Amino acid sequence: MLTRYPVPAETHRVEEVIRRSRFITTVAYAPTVEAARAFIDAIRAEFSDATHNCWAYLVGPPGSTAQIGYSDDGEPHGTAGKPMFTVLQHSGVGDIVAVVTRYYGGTKLGKGGLVRAYSGGVQQALESLPTREYVPTVDLTVVIDYAHVTPVQRLLPEFEAAIVEQTYAADVTLRLRLPVEQARPLEERLIGLTNGQVLVTWEYSREGKNDE
Repeated sequence: MLTRYPVPAETHRVEEVIRRSRFITTVAYAPTVEAARAFIDAIRAEFSDATHNCWAYLVGPPGSTAQIGYSDDGEPHGTAGKPMFTVLQHSGVGDIVAVVTRYYGGTKLGKGGLVRAYSGGVQQALESLPTREYVPTVDLTVVIDYAHVTPVQRLLPEFEAAIVEQTYAADVTLRLRLPVEQARPLEERLIGLTNGQVLVTWEYSREGKNDE
């Protein structure tokens, strides 16, 4: 089951000069692969005159590998993108993209130096990165009779559930949004509260309730 986890709260940037090369690391929230790639394209456009714009992203919970990507962007193979991704993978932060922009300063760093520079840039950014909690949510459509409306409404705060839509017709239909881990317990309570006179359908939402 999806659980809550920290994600970047905002776009964050740090800079470092290593042997006259300027390294600019920019980190951001990336809830989808499309968002990650759009961010990478935006940084490339911002620093279009840079020597390299190396990148890595991890979409999903911290440490996951289902939706990842990384690129050395012209640096020697394995010296930039993969080390950057390794730092992201062990950061404890999910849904994250990082771009390290390099302006070459005329002094070669060697493969080991490049690995340290690119991974170190991401590590430095993460140390000061503001984060917030991502809450995977689900929408429940609940159909009940009028007699159960007030008891159900009183029950909702216990499960962090909010009413996002309500329709009053022959029955009452409530569309609720709540954390995924609260959905099954709430459904069980609704069944007990109404003696089984309730219809519940689920609709998952990738974007959590904190994703303004």
